[in-house]
Amino acid sequence: MKKYERPLIKLINPSMPNKGGADLYQHSIADIEGTPVSKLIKEYGSPLFVISEKAIRNNVKQELQAFGTRYPKIKLAWSYKTNYIDAICRIFHQEGSLAEVVSGWEYAKACHNGVKGSNIIFNGPNKNADDLRRAIIDGCLINIDNTDEIYAIMGMAEEMKRKAIVGIRINMKSGVGNEWDKFGFNLENGEAFAAAKKISKCEWTDLQCLHCHIGTFVQRTSPYAQAAKKMTELALLIHNELNISIKVIDLGGGFASCNTLKASYLSGADTCPDINDYAKSICEELYKAPFEEKDRPSLILETGRALIDNAAMLLCTVIANKRSPQGRRYTIIDAGVNTLFTAFWYNHKISPVQEYSPFYEDTTLFGPLCMNIDIIRESVNLPLLEKGDNLVIHNVGAYNMTQNMRFINLLPAVVLTDINGNIHQIRKRENIADFDNMDTVPSYLKNEEI
Repeated sequence: MKKYERPLIKLINPSMPNKGGADLYQHSIADIEGTPVSKLIKEYGSPLFVISEKAIRNNVKQELQAFGTRYPKIKLAWSYKTNYIDAICRIFHQEGSLAEVVSGWEYAKACHNGVKGSNIIFNGPNKNADDLRRAIIDGCLINIDNTDEIYAIMGMAEEMKRKAIVGIRINMKSGVGNEWDKFGFNLENGEAFAAAKKISKCEWTDLQCLHCHIGTFVQRTSPYAQAAKKMTELALLIHNELNISIKVIDLGGGFASCNTLKASYLSGADTCPDINDYAKSICEELYKAPFEEKDRPSLILETGRALIDNAAMLLCTVIANKRSPQGRRYTIIDAGVNTLFTAFWYNHKISPVQEYSPFYEDTTLFGPLCMNIDIIRESVNLPLLEKGDNLVIHNVGAYNMTQNMRFINLLPAVVLTDINGNIHQIRKRENIADFDNMDTVPSYLKNEEI
């Protein structure tokens, strides 16, 4: 039986530029680093995350070069919350990255991946007593978030007769706009220096680091310059007043990736700074600080999103096509916002897999969930896709594999393309047994037939 679709008269303008001057034509992607998309989906299912090892390693090398040529004392710390799949973390560690964690579970995961405690940075307010004891014993750098944590660490370190290596998390005015003041000690009201003073009075704490994280997806470099300036000024104040030499300035993460924010007029490629722009702003301020060369602190960056976003794609399949009551084209795919959480923030680039004609239509791309907010793109120019056709969603490496959730559908598989183009499954597709094994049923609810 031939398919029928009600005619819709609509002016078609193929290959016209959009408001940013970019071609609207969506070029097809038949393969990923040499492996056909159709083959990947056939073997591992749809939807499917595909991550490029080559892209990750290139990103790390570019950041190390950008900062290392301007400030030689530089270390990267991989942000586990950004993507904590073991294979991905191990690639970053092979490239020399420390581990940055924000919970006891992430700490244990870093240790499982072969990271020594002395190469772990423990951030965030979510550190319980057992976590802190383990971190003190392991010689981990603990960036303290609040006053209660200061006293807890002091007491534990004295009790265990083990010196705790600590830093202070700082919040400040950096010009980023929506200042992150939930975390750490405020600089401007003197709280940060007062925290340093408390720590200096305990013989069982060794204050080595000043840490900040000014925001997320920061699309300007000037806030980082301001943060670097203020952190070095505080480090000098602590040295002069408390006779403590700060060994590490940790500027956290927050660098923007090449994705396009929903509110942005231009594409992310046009609005996001290059990694060299961030490096220039930060390193210039660090070198302006009047440290003795031997006392110049190391710089740590906890870059996450900017190192992984462009290294991953999400492959998906068209379930159905519809028309809105007003005649707008709706296309439904098998990947929803439970799988692609960042669809709430970004207008992800989307490419068809199949060859198609140059005629396309403005489309709303929905996921499969029984929720009207399950929208992957509110407006995207796509060819007239058929049920069973495939799409590639770009730049999905950050947060989607850590924040995706079991809602209506179980979690998809993740595969890695290695530097030689070989495919490795690094996370299995979840099945019903995986989910059911977490449930327990009280005896009085068993053995009932319905």
